[in-house]
Amino acid sequence: MPLAPMPVYFLTHGGGPWPWMKDEVAGAYDQLEAALVAVRATLPMPPRAILVITAHWEASDFAVSSSAAPGMIYDYYGFPPHTYAIRYPAPGSPTLARRVADLLRAGGVKTVEDAERGFDHGTFSLMQPLFPEAKTPVVQLSLKTGLDPAEHLAAGRLLAPLREEGVLIIGSGSSYHNLRAWSPAGAQVSRRFDAWLDETLRASPADRTRRLLTWEQAPAARLAHPREEHLLPLMAALGAAEDEAATRVYHEDAFAGAIALSSYRFG
Repeated sequence: MPLAPMPVYFLTHGGGPWPWMKDEVAGAYDQLEAALVAVRATLPMPPRAILVITAHWEASDFAVSSSAAPGMIYDYYGFPPHTYAIRYPAPGSPTLARRVADLLRAGGVKTVEDAERGFDHGTFSLMQPLFPEAKTPVVQLSLKTGLDPAEHLAAGRLLAPLREEGVLIIGSGSSYHNLRAWSPAGAQVSRRFDAWLDETLRASPADRTRRLLTWEQAPAARLAHPREEHLLPLMAALGAAEDEAATRVYHEDAFAGAIALSSYRFG
C-alpha cells in the first residue's frame, strides 16, 4: 500500500566537514544546523531510506551507489587532520540502489550501479546533523557530466515514485557556490541570485520549471555559480515534486558575514 508522499528537499550542505569542526567554525553554522534539525522534526514519518543527489559526484551516465557499507570520501583540502578520519557509519542499501537504477532505466536513462562509491561531504555533512545516529540507509545519486538542467529534471521525475515508498529524496548542493568570491565581494551577487531563486521557486509549476531550465538568464547567475554542479541537485529534486509548492526552510542573508544562502522543501 503506498505511503503518504514524503517531501523532497534541496539543501545547502555547507563547507567541508563542518559538523565535526564546532570549535573552529565558532557558531557560523548554527542557523544552518538548526534548519537541518528542523527538517527532520517536520518529516511526516521516519524515512525508510534516503536518496541524496550530491553535487560532489559526477559521472558520464547517472550513477547510483550500491554498497551495503559505504566508505568515506574526504573530498576537501586544508582542513584539520582529524577531519580526514571522521566516519558517518550509516548503511547503504543495494535494494534501493537497484530500485533507483530500474526507475531511471525504465524511463530510458542509462544508469550504472557503483558498489565502490563512498559518502562524500555533500552527503555526510548533511546527514550528521539530520540523522546523527546514522541508522537510516543512505544511497547517493551522481550528477551526469554535461550538467544539463533538463536531463536532471527528467531524472527527478522518474524518481518520484520513491516518495510513496518511504524514501526521502534530498538534492544536496548550495544556492550560491563561487569559492573565489565567498567573501564580502560576493555579498550582492549572492543576494541578487537568491532573490531570483526564491521568486522562481514560488512561481507556478510551469513558470518555475521554465525559469530553472533557463537559469543562466537569472541576475548574476554565472557570478553565483561559475560552474553549476551545486545548483543541479535542485533540478533533480524539483523533478520529483514538480507540481508541488516550495517552502523556504533555511535562509541567511549574510552567512559568514556576507553570503545569502537558502534551502527549500517541495511538498
